[in-house]
This record gives sequence, C-alpha cells and structure tokens, in this order.
Amino acid sequence: MIYFDNGATTFPKPNSVVRAVNDVLRIHGANPGRSGHNMSMKSAEIMYNCRMNAAKLFDIDAPEKIIFTNNCTAALNYVIKGILKKGDHAVISSLEHNAVARPLEFLKGHGVEYSVADYVPYDDDKTIDNFRNAIKDNTKLVICTHASNVFGVKLPVERIAALCRIYGILFCVDAAQTAGVVPISLKDSCIDFLCTAGHKGLYGPMGTGLLVINTDKTPDSLIQGGTGSLSSQKSQPEILPDKYESGTPNLPGIAGLNEGIKFIMRRNIELIEKREMYLAQRMYDNLSRINGVIKYTERPDSEFFVPVISFNIEGLDSEDTAAILNSKFNIAVRAGLHCAPMAHSFYNTENTGTVRAVMSVFTNASQVDYFTSAVRSISRFKKNLK
Repeated sequence: MIYFDNGATTFPKPNSVVRAVNDVLRIHGANPGRSGHNMSMKSAEIMYNCRMNAAKLFDIDAPEKIIFTNNCTAALNYVIKGILKKGDHAVISSLEHNAVARPLEFLKGHGVEYSVADYVPYDDDKTIDNFRNAIKDNTKLVICTHASNVFGVKLPVERIAALCRIYGILFCVDAAQTAGVVPISLKDSCIDFLCTAGHKGLYGPMGTGLLVINTDKTPDSLIQGGTGSLSSQKSQPEILPDKYESGTPNLPGIAGLNEGIKFIMRRNIELIEKREMYLAQRMYDNLSRINGVIKYTERPDSEFFVPVISFNIEGLDSEDTAAILNSKFNIAVRAGLHCAPMAHSFYNTENTGTVRAVMSVFTNASQVDYFTSAVRSISRFKKNLK
C-alpha cells in the first residue's frame, strides 16, 4: 500500500523503533522507578534517555519538564483542564482540532468561557490583531494549533506567544502536525506549553505523546496515584515529571519514541522539512493540472505551510474519493472532517470534508506521481468507478 495518511500516524516506523519496542517486551520488561533491581533501573534509564533526547530536540534545558502522555489530546487536556477554572476565559484559533475545542466546550459547563480568533490566510499581522482583540481581562490561557491538521497552514505561534507574554497570559501550542517536521526551539521562546503526539512526526509508536512545560506555572494534575516517588505522602508529588505521570508508564512506547526522536535528529529536521515540502509542492502542482480537482489553499511553502494537501474531486464526496483510492489503487489517505470541524467551517468544507494527503520521510516522488495519476483517473472516470 502507498501510504499518505501520515497526518493520522506515520507509517512505516523506522526499524530502530521496532527493535526498541521489541527489546522492552523481550529484555527490559520491568516497571521503571518501582524497584531497585537491575531490570527496573534499565527501564528507568530508557525513560530518562527519551526525556533527554526530547529536551534536546525542543531545545529545553530541563528534561524533567518533558512529560510523557498517551497522545497529544491527553497533553492538551492536562493543560486546558489543569489551568482553567471557573470565571476564566481562553482564546483559541479558528482552525482548532477537537482535542482543543471539546475540552473547552466541556468546561463551559463549569463556568469557563472561550473566544475564537480568526486566522487570516497569509497575513500574520491581521491574525495577531484578531488574537489581541479576543483577549479579555479574565483571559488566562491561549491555545493555538501550530499548523492545521486539515489544510497544513501554519499560524504565527511565536508572535502569538510574545503577545501573550506582554499580557501575562499562558500560551499553549498544539504541535501535533509540526513536531519532527519543522524545527521547534523553546529556548528563549514565550511558548509555555508544547503538546504533541509521539506517533506522528516523531515516528514513535501509537499511544505516545509529550507535554513540554516551559514555564514555572504548572497545571493542576488531573490524575493522582502511584509515581514510585514520595510514597509515604498522601498528596500527589509536585515535583516534575512525577506530578503528571501516575501509574505504570508505556515503557515499550517510550522506548520506541526515544528511537524515533533519535531518527529524526540524525536525519536533520531542516532537511526533512525541505524534502517533504518539495514533495507537497510536487503533489499540489500535479493536482493543479487535473480538471475537476478542487484545492483550498495556495501553493504550499515552508513559511506558511507544513506538507499537508487537502482537496476534493468535483461530483464526489471526499469519503468516496478515499474509498476509490483505497480499493482501486491501493492508496491510503484520510477523508471527512479529520476531527477538526472548526477548520472545515472556516474553509467552507464542513458539508463535504476533504481528502487529505500528508508526506513523511519515507514518501518519494514516484509515489506522489502515482497518487496524482490515480486522482486524474478518478476525476476522468468517476461515474464508472463509484
């Protein structure tokens, strides 16, 4: 199968990731931080190494501020629900994923309100103005996607972060589509919380995510329990990372994530971004030459986009197009609303959804050309293929 569903999870995984997961299950299977024997200490070492490599990747000096989560959604929930209290206000962008929108909708029933700042395509100044105008006296948190998981457009998160710092507001970034794809440095950054998946651009296994804390103002813990530390006290430890890591961790996943992070650092993220953007531009240009293909953005570039392409074929539902690509051409894409109805509403595709193709380090030009050739065939012969 030719795989373009990398926005959901990257596939395949590097061989080093597969080996690391297998080694934990076969060799290093003890519970880290719970015992003093050699196998447990080796497990703890694996977790520490992953924290160190993640800290290096995101350019942060405190590895204890790298928090392991089950996914990016969990990391976002930790921040949103751990920071916002009754009477507080939050601001989000018009392109947010349900991982941001749904927790805030839940909190509306608990006295929290939020406003939406419209993203303005290709005009960062106007986007910043919209965020500024959405801030209120009781605004406590701003949450913003780094790049839309549907349309690939990037938001000016560093400028939004600086705006929040001026107003004394905490700022959280959803980096699910950017971590490992574009360089992210938290050194001297005003970003307070960075949330990301471990299984997308970081090439770790599913069931892994990261919350990177870049501030001394930490959210309340949502889960309390065993941490392997300070076991004599009844209250949850406040030390990091223990405050957020109750219960037995996903050691096989963390071991794989560690190797995924090492993999992209060896590959060099700047080179990854350059190559994947070349492939996304190639795909966009090919699609532009096909009659009946509907595109929703301008040609992608690294200033305003990550390598994500969304489109439709005239006369076909997005899910029908994806089904034909799968059944007739053995191509995997995602279609529909992509868990991001806000983004679809912004681009007026809430009734149709879109077909989404996302590059990875394993994507090559011949796959892009085969994909667009398949789209051309579907557009030309759609009545016979349905």
